[in-house]
Amino acid sequence: MNTPIVMAAFGTTTGALATYAYIDTQIRQRFPDHEIVWAYSSRMVKDWVKKRKNIDTIHPHEALRRLQAQKHEWAVVQSVHFLAGHEFYRLIEEAGGEEIRTAVGLPLLSSVADYQRIGTALAPLIASRLPDKAIVLVGHGTDHPSWASYLALQYLLRERFGERIFVGCVEEYPGADEVVARVVEAGLKKVCLIPFMLVAGVHFKKDLVGEDDDSWKSLFAAAGIEVEAVDQGIGMLPAISDILADHIAAALDVVLGNRSGCKK
Repeated sequence: MNTPIVMAAFGTTTGALATYAYIDTQIRQRFPDHEIVWAYSSRMVKDWVKKRKNIDTIHPHEALRRLQAQKHEWAVVQSVHFLAGHEFYRLIEEAGGEEIRTAVGLPLLSSVADYQRIGTALAPLIASRLPDKAIVLVGHGTDHPSWASYLALQYLLRERFGERIFVGCVEEYPGADEVVARVVEAGLKKVCLIPFMLVAGVHFKKDLVGEDDDSWKSLFAAAGIEVEAVDQGIGMLPAISDILADHIAAALDVVLGNRSGCKK
């Protein structure tokens, strides 16, 4: 039997299903002979999808137990996360606690090449707005040590596109206040907000472009800066699925190596 692939996402309650469906299509095209299973680590998302969409979703450990019951010896668990943060390490711990053997595919931003490919994917959005506007990418943010990944992203994007690229986070550092202050300090009068998230969901609608005084849009406007926003997450960009597919391929190589008697 070919090794099944579990796509493990945190999930989101707004607009995620279409994005996940797109990624699913791309992954199935790359691995047509492998079973693809989606699983979600958020209990809140599981309940929301059941209530609003009447769709039953499963947790990663449930997916792995079902595959083990089907007599699979191995499974690839592909992280559909941006960073190797709290959710990713919980996923590793959970996968390691199951009887079925697993190889875990790395998150989206795991190598310099990943960051550079993100830059290529974002190039049409960024280049068309430079040099008139600052480009502000806003991610979720984390208090995990992997928070520095956002600063690494800004550094590498600036190498490619120049100093008008700013990366901030809805939660933790660098937040809206820090980013607005830096844009003001740079003397820029126009910005384009791009959600650095798979889906332009609740965070986009409320935290980035909401009407409250503390939204990113409101804070920039209060500083006298004109705001444009891209109302789509990056999950629909083909390059995102390509990066995840390459991480799956690397995990499948681990499985093949172990089956051939090689060490990890």
